[in-house]
Amino acid sequence: MKIVQDSNIIYAGLYSDKGASYQILKDARNDKINPVLTVSLYEEYSDILRRPPLSNVIAENEIKGFLDFFCKKAYLQDIFFLWRLFLKDPKDDMVLEAAVASQSEIIITHNIKDFEGIERFGIEAMLPGYYLKRREG
Repeated sequence: MKIVQDSNIIYAGLYSDKGASYQILKDARNDKINPVLTVSLYEEYSDILRRPPLSNVIAENEIKGFLDFFCKKAYLQDIFFLWRLFLKDPKDDMVLEAAVASQSEIIITHNIKDFEGIERFGIEAMLPGYYLKRREG
């Protein structure tokens, strides 16, 4: 199943190995999900992983290693159109673009409210814990 992960999931999953975001990253590693990646999302992930406090506890070579690993696991989706100005934040539109283009049904995020209205595209935004419970059920 193709799933788009908001950058806050990647950040939280690397910052702590105790939460649902970490489990989502493990699911990608174990091929339980197929994460979607675009060039824009890669740039966003790369930028956000280099911000404190995460950058204070993870070395640059570890960040590069994770990004390389994620690229190998992810489905690379080309974007030929822009859904700009649908959501309040252009960075959230970038996540939506990836989901629409890849025909993903799910965006996993900690900021559900930022994705209000995406149901019209057949996409559901959900918290990582909710996704994990739904996956198991």
